[in-house]
Amino acid sequence: MRSLADRAVGLYAEFLDGLDDMPISRYAPAAEVRAAVVRPVPEHGMSDDELIAHLRDVLIEWGVQCGHPRFLAYVTGSGTVPGAVVDMLASGVNMNVGGWQLSPSASEIEQNLVRWFAARFGMGDEAAGLLVSGGAMANMVGLKAARDHVAGWNTRRDGMAAGPPLVIYATDQTHVVTDRAADALGLGTASVRRLPVDDRLRMTTGALREQIRADRAAGLRPMAVVATAGTTSTGTIDPLAEVAEVCAEQQVWMHVDAAYGGPAVLADDLRPLLAGIERADSIAFDPHKWLYIAQSAGCVLVRDPQHLVDAYQVHASYVWQDRERTGAGVSLGELGPQYSRGFQALKLWSSLLAHGHRAYGARISHDAALARYMAARVQERDRFELAAPVGLSICCFAYVPEPGLDAGYLSRLNERIMTELQLDGRVYISNALLGERFVLRACIVNHRTEADDIDAVLDVVAELGARLDSELRG
Repeated sequence: MRSLADRAVGLYAEFLDGLDDMPISRYAPAAEVRAAVVRPVPEHGMSDDELIAHLRDVLIEWGVQCGHPRFLAYVTGSGTVPGAVVDMLASGVNMNVGGWQLSPSASEIEQNLVRWFAARFGMGDEAAGLLVSGGAMANMVGLKAARDHVAGWNTRRDGMAAGPPLVIYATDQTHVVTDRAADALGLGTASVRRLPVDDRLRMTTGALREQIRADRAAGLRPMAVVATAGTTSTGTIDPLAEVAEVCAEQQVWMHVDAAYGGPAVLADDLRPLLAGIERADSIAFDPHKWLYIAQSAGCVLVRDPQHLVDAYQVHASYVWQDRERTGAGVSLGELGPQYSRGFQALKLWSSLLAHGHRAYGARISHDAALARYMAARVQERDRFELAAPVGLSICCFAYVPEPGLDAGYLSRLNERIMTELQLDGRVYISNALLGERFVLRACIVNHRTEADDIDAVLDVVAELGARLDSELRG
């Protein structure tokens, strides 16, 4: 066992030592990847040598290196060393954090951790929550708590047909996981009102107020407003304080999807941008995004933890215990959709213990500064155009070979640039669709990224852009 563990740690060290010089991706057709990494389950086990060699192929040779300093796509955290090490320990000990009696230390750490985050958001001393797989689940848990609290009848027992249709309010910039939640909760995706945004792509509270009133007049029941703290495309933050006022006035649940932008509360210069988030009834955020934690680690916070009890608690006879005699604490499996739960909190907790929250705040602030640096470099360079104001740590831009080119052609060109860039493997960014315009997008949530990496991204875009423009226009 020790030999295999030592060699696995050696493989991880080899990966870290060589990461900066690795290609980010090794793109190949699915059939080629499958042939390289899939093996039949053997009748007799592999040797340690064979297993480690196979793992090197799977993880390094044929993987995508999301922790590379020039991987700036989507919203993908880069992973921490303490998190990786303690993940192995958590898996080895294998506590089930669904039941307190099966995970006393793990359960208490997770509860303490979510209370600490709730305090950072300013939600109050009673706020609580739990860790989940990611933003999709965190948003759904928050919205289920909203549904069961707001509906006015026993939704868990009687279902959605027992009362008037419920309505959720969002914008066209809100992540599609809100639609998924509406679907899964029995509301249907048509229950999600996509409100107009202003010229800064933020929710307009006048339209929100009018839509709530119109829906009430039509016999519908407003359930929740989903405000966003850091949209996926541009990093835009809805006017949270104004949304909170409307929610209080209209008596509607305020949920904030802060999956990406939530950790900005740790940075002194960015925290004011989230003013009003402290008034939310529930917040979803992802430590595996801007807290750099490895997949997967999402978090949902609620102002009143009783709402999670009301939304999820059931009584299974086979887990009966005398809490008065045992002094057992809260079983987190009663507060969310999963009964069986791993010790996800350990990698996050250990990373915070190892580095401290001040280091996290400083690095988050630095990421945002790098996005502003990128925007400045875009504006300085020929054939580049800034496509939207920088939001948090996201910079959207386009390659524009010359003025006056057709908008449709520029979208096709930038589509090709993104595809070729991801196939190339030297740098890796993704895209945003702003109206009908396809643009390039870099999101800096990587603690290894520095200014020279930003410059390298723009250099590769310029190189590929010039070649592809020549090919497309002859």
